[in-house]
Amino acid sequence: MSDKLYSATFILPDGTKKTVQGKEGTSLLFLAHDNNIPLEGACEASLACSTCHVIVKNDFFDKLPEAIDAEEDMLDYAFGLTPTSRLGCQLILNEDTDGIVVEIPSQTRNMSNK
Repeated sequence: MSDKLYSATFILPDGTKKTVQGKEGTSLLFLAHDNNIPLEGACEASLACSTCHVIVKNDFFDKLPEAIDAEEDMLDYAFGLTPTSRLGCQLILNEDTDGIVVEIPSQTRNMSNK
């Protein structure tokens, strides 16, 4: 991971926007955790839940790499699924995603058997 910084804006469930920066290679899930943004991530980025579901809000969706099958499978369980839904653990800060805007849905659906 390099020391180059990139930004991301999170739209919180109450409509508040929070723009933060993180190092290249950081996932949006861990960027959120590092900045006290309420993005759950119950499976700790192991692609076993949909609690880090975000909705990509600007033209970045088409620039993102396609979701792998495991991500698509978990998105099927996400609350408020949209055509631009992704898992925050799979979205990585880099030159292509610099300035990305994502909305955090108002609810999550945790299907784990704890």
